[in-house]
Amino acid sequence: MDMGEEKEVVSLGTLSKKMDDFAKARDWEKYHSPRNLLLAMVGEVGELSEIFQWRGEVERGLPDWKEEDKVHLGEELSDVLLYLVRLSDVCGVDLGKAALRKLDLNAIKYPAPKQTDHCVGEHSSDNTKLTEDN
Repeated sequence: MDMGEEKEVVSLGTLSKKMDDFAKARDWEKYHSPRNLLLAMVGEVGELSEIFQWRGEVERGLPDWKEEDKVHLGEELSDVLLYLVRLSDVCGVDLGKAALRKLDLNAIKYPAPKQTDHCVGEHSSDNTKLTEDN
């Protein structure tokens, strides 16, 4: 990314609207049942998995990957994201709010370790219980 280039922020709402418009323009809404969308997303997760299948562990940022492999990865990640956004929309779930709520629940369930001079790096033994299912 160039220093002068600004990073475009894309909201889940924008993606949801674009996916809805895309489906309507092609008369695909009748095919976008929750079940069909979920199965399509699982298929895309399979395609995403294939990219990593024989690579072993890879470094963050994928420094050893060819540019075309990174582009392909971006396409498959996008397929999964777009199906997830469409599925949440069709199910009437506000994905952004649900994700923020889940992060809050995870913070309670998995508290950050307490840092002190004598126990840096040790994990808290406090097992906080949630009152709601994950």
